Amino acid sequence: MIRTIAIQGYRSIRDLVLPLGQLSVVTGANGSGKSNIYRSLHLLADAAQNAVVGSLAREGGLPSTFWAGPETIARSVRQGEHKIEPLAGRNSASLMLGFGGDLYGYSIDLGYPIPSQTMFGLDPRIKRECIWNGPLYRRASAMVDRRNNFVWLSTTRDEEPVMLTQHLADTDSMLASIPDPQRAPEMLAVRESIRSWRFYDHFRTDADSPVRTAQIGTFSPVLHLTAALLTPRPPELLVLNEPETSLHPDLLPALARLIRAASRNTQIIIVSHAQALVENILAESGCAHLHLIKSFGETTLESATLFNTPKWAWPAR
Repeated sequence: MIRTIAIQGYRSIRDLVLPLGQLSVVTGANGSGKSNIYRSLHLLADAAQNAVVGSLAREGGLPSTFWAGPETIARSVRQGEHKIEPLAGRNSASLMLGFGGDLYGYSIDLGYPIPSQTMFGLDPRIKRECIWNGPLYRRASAMVDRRNNFVWLSTTRDEEPVMLTQHLADTDSMLASIPDPQRAPEMLAVRESIRSWRFYDHFRTDADSPVRTAQIGTFSPVLHLTAALLTPRPPELLVLNEPETSLHPDLLPALARLIRAASRNTQIIIVSHAQALVENILAESGCAHLHLIKSFGETTLESATLFNTPKWAWPAR
């Protein structure tokens, strides 16, 4: 089970760590950054498919996805004594995504390529990837490490690291490019776990919806939302973005019951602003409610403090 997700430098998200439960509901006002949570999770999943660079390019490239504010927002700015700077004064351009689970954690750090005379100077490049044991990264818990083109297995202090490759392309994720089940079974486990994640954006009921289109019946583990909630082969993680869209309000309690029942077999994250759906889901004991607010252009978790925010550490470049 995933315990935490961490995002740094993505659109309205400057630096955010969210605690997750077996069933988690993300809420917030329009423009608070709910969709950015969904999209950043999708980007994280794209790493296992070796598609994260292409996905960022379709979003307009790194310049259009970076957090545009300063690296830190001073107390004097929050108190109104000084104006917030319109652009970030970054030490380095970086977009970082990661998660920590019971067994493994994973993070990826993307930035600009080395300056050159090509036409692709703003294309994203993978600077750092890391897999570690447990929910929190520590250097001692690192299992597979990647810096730029080098990927190696971490070993004990008295042993030399085992180099897996020195020539990994900076557009390729190590998850998708280095299958080595003998020397690095944890990398294969993390990759297959992420590849099992399923994402559903809205509940389509229009004339061209898959549920209304005649199709030849074949077996597929990737299903429409309703079938996915009832599947006998649930994914490890199911992420639903505004599943209430196009549904009649009278159907929301039934959808909530389906989601609560499905959460007994799979971890679910729901992004929603339908109050009736949220209230019915939160009636389930143990459900995590993550309410987002925007402060000075930054997406933050309501009531988050230094003491109740999950611990998180990023591997340094």
